[in-house]
Amino acid sequence: MPLCFAVTATNPLFCLVGLLQLVGLLVAGATRFTQGTPYERTGQWTCLAALGLMGTVCGISLQLGPGIATTSAVTLTLMTMIVIIELPKRQYD
Repeated sequence: MPLCFAVTATNPLFCLVGLLQLVGLLVAGATRFTQGTPYERTGQWTCLAALGLMGTVCGISLQLGPGIATTSAVTLTLMTMIVIIELPKRQYD
C-alpha cells in the first residue's frame, strides 16, 4: 500500500500539508535561482507569499498533532534559511 494512500485513509490533511511543504521548498529554491535575473522581483514576491502560506499551515497544523506540526515548522525554517543564507562563492587557486 503506498504511503500517501495509507496516510489519506486516516487523515487527508496530512497529504495536503505534505504537498504544501514540498511546493514551499521548491518555491524557496526557485527564488534563489531567479536572483540576478529579470524574474527576481517575481520570485521574491512568490517566495514571500509561500512563506506566509507555510506559516499559516504551520499554525493550523498544531491542531493535527505534534508530528505534522514539527515537520511544518522544520519546513518553514528550511524555507527561511534557503532564502536568507548567503554562502560565499568558492575561490579556486
